[in-house]
Amino acid sequence: MAEQHSPQFERGTDGPKVIVAGVDGSDSSLRAAAYAAGLARRQHALLAVVYVQPVLTAGAALGAPVAETTDEIAEDLVAQIRDAAERLKGIFEVRWEFHTFRGDPYGGLVTAADELKADAVVVGASEQAGHRIVGSVAVRLVKAGRWPVTVVP
Repeated sequence: MAEQHSPQFERGTDGPKVIVAGVDGSDSSLRAAAYAAGLARRQHALLAVVYVQPVLTAGAALGAPVAETTDEIAEDLVAQIRDAAERLKGIFEVRWEFHTFRGDPYGGLVTAADELKADAVVVGASEQAGHRIVGSVAVRLVKAGRWPVTVVP
């Protein structure tokens, strides 16, 4: 008797179609975005640049303009990406989109990767010393085991 397989969506069969790059403005995240852009160009994939806006309820309770600050960071990141894309136009072509999600960095990147049907996730290595003990976003993404994860130093 022949074994029957139900048809399922399979990621990665013809190379990545969507590569998610998590950015937060840090040097390592910008290097990760540049690395992901190179992957996207070579694979003819869509580069989805994702910024996760933190939800800082304590700051908001004290009257701090948290949303305005994170909106400014997102706008600055988009401006940097557009500037880089414009400088490389005609030399280095890559399709890209910018997405903003709200939440903690890990949860936001998981949501982004799921919603965008990511084939790969690229993030920068944590620049915070405490993450060596507690675990960084990158380590948590790798442990989730849902997508190939590249961590760029």
